[in-house]
Amino acid sequence: MALMGQMMSMPLLISSLIQHAARHSGDTEIVSKRVEGDLHRTTWAAVELRSRQLAQALARLGLSAGERVGTLGWNGYRHLEIYYGTSGSGLVCHTINPRLFPEQIAWIANDADDRALCFDLTFLPLVEKIAAQLPQVRHFILMTDRAHMPAQTAIPNLRCYEELVEAEDGRYVWPEFDENTASSICYTSGTTGHPKGAVYSHRSSVLHAYGAALPDAMAASRRDVILPVVPMFHVNAWGLPYSTALVGCKLVMPGPHLDGKSLYELFETEKVTFSAGVPTVWLGLLNYVGANQLKFSTFKRTVIGGSACPPAMLRTLMDDYGVDVIHAWGMTEMSPLGTLSRLSSRQLELPQEQQRRLLEKQGKAIFGVDMTVVDDAGRELPWDGKSSGNLVVRGPWVIESYFGHDGSPLIRVAGADGRDAGLWFPTGDVAAIDADGFMQITDRSKDVIKSGGEWISSIDVENIAMAHPAVHEAAVIAVPHPKWDERPLLVVVRKPGEAGAALTREDVLGFYEGKIAKWQVPDDVVFVDEIPHTATGKMLKLKLREQFKSHQLPGC
Repeated sequence: MALMGQMMSMPLLISSLIQHAARHSGDTEIVSKRVEGDLHRTTWAAVELRSRQLAQALARLGLSAGERVGTLGWNGYRHLEIYYGTSGSGLVCHTINPRLFPEQIAWIANDADDRALCFDLTFLPLVEKIAAQLPQVRHFILMTDRAHMPAQTAIPNLRCYEELVEAEDGRYVWPEFDENTASSICYTSGTTGHPKGAVYSHRSSVLHAYGAALPDAMAASRRDVILPVVPMFHVNAWGLPYSTALVGCKLVMPGPHLDGKSLYELFETEKVTFSAGVPTVWLGLLNYVGANQLKFSTFKRTVIGGSACPPAMLRTLMDDYGVDVIHAWGMTEMSPLGTLSRLSSRQLELPQEQQRRLLEKQGKAIFGVDMTVVDDAGRELPWDGKSSGNLVVRGPWVIESYFGHDGSPLIRVAGADGRDAGLWFPTGDVAAIDADGFMQITDRSKDVIKSGGEWISSIDVENIAMAHPAVHEAAVIAVPHPKWDERPLLVVVRKPGEAGAALTREDVLGFYEGKIAKWQVPDDVVFVDEIPHTATGKMLKLKLREQFKSHQLPGC
């Protein structure tokens, strides 16, 4: 018989994170730029108390363990209290992306069977529009105080968040239960068809918080001042509401104020050291800082993910502003972190240009995630940095099945030696892994361009265009070609100003000379005012393909 360990059996619960922060970093600040317009300051101890009061209030409203509480909220202390007050009490926190169409929001709330909906003042008109489509929602809670409650509203029995919380005494003991209990649910971006729900457990969320905070991941520390630009409605802000409690650092939240000027001022006044967000947000911040000839005084590192970080952006942040860029990759189904690009001591001895090329990759898997690349038959491909294949992953914070869906998306993989390597989650990304374990996404499987039997990576072509000083943003899509099957079309947004206004098709195509094989250079360039994005900030190539499906390439 195996000898069993004799350690305390304590479940990994989300409530333990907020309890730890309150007990050991209780006076550390949480700063929020509120929807109401002011700057609000509180502490981890106060947030933990109010989370307990909220748990009491939700129980008084009749909500019971396992029921879902939806949110439509910006990054702020009230949203943080909902994270902990729901999950900590056995309810399931369901963050909904308010940037989706109203019909999509209603569909997601109904699919999750939300029984309460908490929302910021910004989204009052939105909820008024869809409330009648949410028959199962018993309680609508406006995340504000009595002074800001509307005099009239179309929402029946609208409740005031602050009154609910303040009516309770906070004498609440966080319950203990199975760590595999559902803690939260997030829905995929849903670029095609309906979004699908990923249900996270307390165990997976706590393990993810540990993994995210590791030195070779986000390196979160009590000494940091962390500002998550990534919204709390986007895969739980990449786990930062949990990792910041785990380390007990100062947390700064920007609310809806995500323009370059507002972010820069918040970075400077609150002495932010670390942030995280998608490339589109950093474009706005860099444009503001560059146009006003500003520098960062405390901002030293950032995680950029959600979509591939253009090398030109990475180099601008590092070379011009002294900000270390941690290129990351993950997805909703992975809670979301999978890889981060951090260098080893041996790699730090390489010439700077080789270091930069490594940092431009999505990086190495952190503990808690295993990954490999396979061919279409599910056979593992070599890690040689050249063999591109379908990226598959597994781990304790990777989903096994989707909410409300029969069956599992997992596929069986055969190892390099032919033996069964078990079940893995297919990410839909095409990637290569080098001998050191550094992974580089070459494309989404649905975005890769097949020209004359050869594959062209849209990401590679986009990155070159993004390095042009007059290009603000660029996207590459496949358009039909009578001879080559598909050819790349480059869609470009010019930078504001004289340089952008003067940019021509010939200028852009000439920029590719010597940087890529001639057959990979786009056949044409079209200029647009704006590239459409998904609600999570990724380029919406599905819409671009529809828009330009009849585009006539030169010579065709």
